[in-house]
Amino acid sequence: MTQDMPLRLGARRRWIALAAGLVVFSILIGLGTWQVRRLQWKEALIAQIDERTHSQPRNIAELEELGLQEGSLEYTPVTVRGRFLNDREMFFFATSEGQSGWYVYTPLVLADGESHASGNTVIVNRGFVPYDLRDPARRPGSQPAGEVVVTGLARERLDGKPSFIVPDNKPEERTFFWKDWSTMASISGLDPSDTVPFFIDAEKGRDANGLPIGGVTIIELPNNHLQYAVTWYGLAAALAAVLAVSLWRDERR
Repeated sequence: MTQDMPLRLGARRRWIALAAGLVVFSILIGLGTWQVRRLQWKEALIAQIDERTHSQPRNIAELEELGLQEGSLEYTPVTVRGRFLNDREMFFFATSEGQSGWYVYTPLVLADGESHASGNTVIVNRGFVPYDLRDPARRPGSQPAGEVVVTGLARERLDGKPSFIVPDNKPEERTFFWKDWSTMASISGLDPSDTVPFFIDAEKGRDANGLPIGGVTIIELPNNHLQYAVTWYGLAAALAAVLAVSLWRDERR
C-alpha cells in the first residue's frame, strides 16, 4: 500500500494538470471566438461608415426623417446654410499631422428655411488651427461674415467623458478635451431645446491654406481582430499539443 501511494499521487497530479489545461484551453477558444465575432461586427461597421460617407449630403429636414436617433446619423454627410457666431468660438485640443493645436467649434445660426423641429442652430467643428493661432486676431480672414454653406459629416454627441484619463473640460476658458455638447451649447448662449442635437465636422475647403483646415474627421478604424483571433487559437492549439504529448508519454510509461 505504501508503494502505491507515489503512483496514486502522481496520477492525481496528472489529472489535476490535465483538468487545469482543459480549463485554460476552453478560455483560449472562447477568447478566439469572441475576437471572430468582434471581427464580424467591425467589418459591418466599416462597411456601414463607408456607405454613409459616400452618400449624397442631406439637409436637416432629411436627417429628421431618419429620426435623429442615436447611431443613425454618425458620419452621415449633411449640408446646411447659415451664419457663424464667430465671437463664440470654442476650442477642442487636438493634433493634426503631428502638430498640436485646436479644432475650432462655432455655432451656426441656420438661415431662413433651414431651421426645423430639431433646432435653428447647430455647432460646427470648422477644423484645425495650430496651437499658437487660437486667437482669431492671429489668423485674419478665418472668420467668414455673412451667410455661408457648410457641408460635412454629422457626429453624435457623447453621453459623458469617454475615459478618466481624459482631462476635464475648462468651459470658463472655452477649452475642451472631450465633446460636451450640452456645455458647449450653454456657454455659447444657445437654447439646447432649439439646437440641433449633434455636431457637424466641416469638410476641407477649396483653399488648402485657409484656416481652420476642415476635413479632420478620422474615419479609418483599426481592425486587428483577425490577428487577435489567430493568436488565441494558436495558443489553444499549442496547449492542446502539449497536453497530447504529456498524455502520450504517460501512456508509454
